Amino acid sequence: MASEKWTVAVFLLQLCCVGSGFCGKVLVWPCDMSHWLNLKTILEELVQRGHEVTVLKFPSIIVNQIENSALNFENVPLLDGNETPEKFLNYFLHLAVNVIPRLSVWQAAKMFQDLFIQFTANFEELCRSALYNQTFMNKLRDAKYDVMVIDPVVPCGELVAEVLQVPFVNTLRFSMGFTIEKYCGQLPVPLSYVPVTMGELSDHMTFPERVKNIMLSLFFEFGPQQYDFAFWDQFYSETLGRPTTFCETIGKAEIWLIRTYWDFEFPRPYLPNFEFVGGLHCKPAKPLPKEMEEFVQSSGEHGVVVFSLGSMVKNLTEDKANLIASALAQIPQKVMWRYSGKKPATLGSNTRLFNWIPQNDLLGHPKTKAFITHGGTNGIYEAIYHGIPMVGVPIFADQPDNIAHMKAKGAALKVNFNTMTSADLHSALRAVINEPS
Repeated sequence: MASEKWTVAVFLLQLCCVGSGFCGKVLVWPCDMSHWLNLKTILEELVQRGHEVTVLKFPSIIVNQIENSALNFENVPLLDGNETPEKFLNYFLHLAVNVIPRLSVWQAAKMFQDLFIQFTANFEELCRSALYNQTFMNKLRDAKYDVMVIDPVVPCGELVAEVLQVPFVNTLRFSMGFTIEKYCGQLPVPLSYVPVTMGELSDHMTFPERVKNIMLSLFFEFGPQQYDFAFWDQFYSETLGRPTTFCETIGKAEIWLIRTYWDFEFPRPYLPNFEFVGGLHCKPAKPLPKEMEEFVQSSGEHGVVVFSLGSMVKNLTEDKANLIASALAQIPQKVMWRYSGKKPATLGSNTRLFNWIPQNDLLGHPKTKAFITHGGTNGIYEAIYHGIPMVGVPIFADQPDNIAHMKAKGAALKVNFNTMTSADLHSALRAVINEPS
């Protein structure tokens, strides 16, 4: 499986290498957070094979120049006025975790629409900063890049490639409702058995579920979208000086790298230029830090549970944290919980809080029995790689859909973050630890 996944590296090499024995120059238009962690694995492999990789850098949280990194970074000269990414992320998390779950469907849809409008405004400023700075664009032209690698979640990478006349590769998990893949990448999406993203459906749908699937597809096409297509159509046409559309431009991608694999996906039709690269970041576990190893070994025959809600959700409300802590206190396993908030009053002696944990190394430890996860794709793949069953506590974005896939595959149970009780979490944990299925 690993060799098949690394096919992507070969494809990129074929695009990059300008001649026998010569390596190419790769320009990267990235996205932040977990998207970057996944893409960085591919970029570092390209560097290992002799290619020169330059990452375009704009305000971000973790896309940073690392000491001794073989990757090059080129700052996009930004116009004034953009919010700091940390401030905007905290605002988004507050809405997603604390506000939107309490709203009606229509109120939540309206709030999402407002969020997307704000996203579009921020992305427009980034696009203008890059594309309308002739000094910057001339610098990129003079570098003579052979290929671009683009995350379409942040628009305009494909427009930069078009202006530079450089072939490009898309890398993504999915767009909402498969809108971009379907209309821009010409990917077939037969709704009778292909569940629309974010619908939490499997490929074995009842008639009511198929109706829901169709309604969701229509909702994502005509309701809140990742991007305002009409706006970007006009922007792309204005920039290129000729009539075009967002879809026409992004549809020119040579390859679409999908950050999942068939261990995750349901059977469905794909095109030859769609390649699966999920799990490339997974690797054998390394030894734990001494303090962590001692805590793990103190668990005896019961073993440990690893708990993380990802790098974005670092703390919870006091009530929610106490609810979770009381459930964890009832199991015989030791628990390693990545949590930066106030220590819960109900925290048991079996649970230890950490600001950061070596998640992959813990999941690969022989004493690990279960993984409580928010359902991020990277964490799910580490659990799949190490064979650890999951309790999914999805919160927003692709997380509910990811956990629905794992539940359908028999690798996870789900508890509802907004309505769960301490008994719900305790029951799910006992099931994944003690029941062989």
